[in-house]
Amino acid sequence: MSKYFILLLVLFAMLAGCAVNPVTGKNELRLVPESTELNLGAEQYAPSRQMQGGDYTVDAELSNYVAGIGKRLAAVSDRGLPYEFKVINDSTPNAWALPGGKIAINRGLLVELKSEAELAAVLGHEIVHAAARHGAKGMERGMLMQGVVLATQIASANSEFANLAVGGAAAASQLISQKYGRDAEREADYYGMKYMYKAGYDTQAAVSLQETFVRLSEGRNQDWLSGLFSSHPPSMERVLANRESLKEFPPGGDRGEVRYRQKVAGLLKSREAYAAHDKGREALQKKEPAQALALAEKALQIEPREGLFHALRGDAQFAQGRYREAEASYNNALARNDDYFHFYAKRGLAREKLGQAEAARADLERSVKLLPTATALNSLGELTLAQGDRNKAKQYFAAAAGSNSPEGKAAAGSLARLDLADNPQKYLKLALKRDASGYLVAEISNPTQLPVTAIRYQVQYVDNGGKRRQATFDLSGTLAPGRGARVKTGIGPLSDRAVQQGVRGAVVRAKIIE
Repeated sequence: MSKYFILLLVLFAMLAGCAVNPVTGKNELRLVPESTELNLGAEQYAPSRQMQGGDYTVDAELSNYVAGIGKRLAAVSDRGLPYEFKVINDSTPNAWALPGGKIAINRGLLVELKSEAELAAVLGHEIVHAAARHGAKGMERGMLMQGVVLATQIASANSEFANLAVGGAAAASQLISQKYGRDAEREADYYGMKYMYKAGYDTQAAVSLQETFVRLSEGRNQDWLSGLFSSHPPSMERVLANRESLKEFPPGGDRGEVRYRQKVAGLLKSREAYAAHDKGREALQKKEPAQALALAEKALQIEPREGLFHALRGDAQFAQGRYREAEASYNNALARNDDYFHFYAKRGLAREKLGQAEAARADLERSVKLLPTATALNSLGELTLAQGDRNKAKQYFAAAAGSNSPEGKAAAGSLARLDLADNPQKYLKLALKRDASGYLVAEISNPTQLPVTAIRYQVQYVDNGGKRRQATFDLSGTLAPGRGARVKTGIGPLSDRAVQQGVRGAVVRAKIIE
């Protein structure tokens, strides 16, 4: 380990200081302050839920019941946080916790549990992840490993995360898919059982639930592998540790099996409808809209109150070019849940196809407020450009271009068309190297999807006499998309000292071939 890195660690320790973990009582180096945990959780809770299906709204009583169990456990936890508990409208069996006490459990996991005590085991486990700072400690490990965090950033409001609200979707995805280490999982298991006991639940449910998880993981169930098991891997080691921990708690306690079955009865009745919906979404991905539409109708016959099913019908109609009918389906979806980005985004796209520019813009803007997506941002860019506002259109395209999706790539192309002539250095890359004789060679590349011509570039260098000079060159011909050119500049031969003193260059002019 280098002296610099040791000094950096010492600086971190002096600045952040050692703190006592509120759950384990152990001393630990704290680089992420509590204010950052709270802000991060508050900022990313909504987009995290949006990207996974939005909140489950069909049965408000069930959602309130789950939140009530969570609050009962949070009341006996070791750390006072602004805990929140939401049910996500997704069939994947999963649960997660963000820093700051923001916790979610998927609809798909609720139908797999057998009792209120098992629900308490899941929520208690997630409460510990938040209370014991497991997410924050994962961030701290990343900071030290990457060596990119300045001490001054940690001392202040943590400016590294100041722009998360802009790029929130990607950041949220990383936070909720974060895989915890063995120690964190053992702590969450043990202290989760402790919270269960203090809240009056039978801790045996935590052990039996882990045993069930191990059996399911051995069966390689794909839904479980892509959900809970991806971030909370079960193991016989955890089961054995939980069995040992069980000895510390008196037997008995509330299991709430009958109560739980009553609460999830409606959800269990509609399980077939959600299975049809999920198959319908797969059919859309396979470009089978007729099959998707049939599955949407099946789901709606079972549970007409679910907005997702109306939206699936709309998505299938949209794929068939039936935009007026799709708009009506999205209206029905929004009448049942007016707080989910996808419904607004797709109605906006349908209205754009129908020539309703202002109504489309309003829907797309509402969608972006709920969750910024390349789809909505790219369409907003197109609408804005059609109205003649090039600068605003550039902003929308630039935001959308951060995605690797087809819509993001389309936005990147639109942005280049608008901006390349004004800022060619942002799109065309120039690298300067010395050949075997010491002369500078210019390597120009075109990573865009557009053919470019009339390329001019400038080179600044220090000659062997110590004087700074500048030379301008024109590249003849056309540079095709994804291609490059290597050109001798005639500058040189340059000494090592001249190169060390600075050789810089940039493309200063280019024209797109339409």
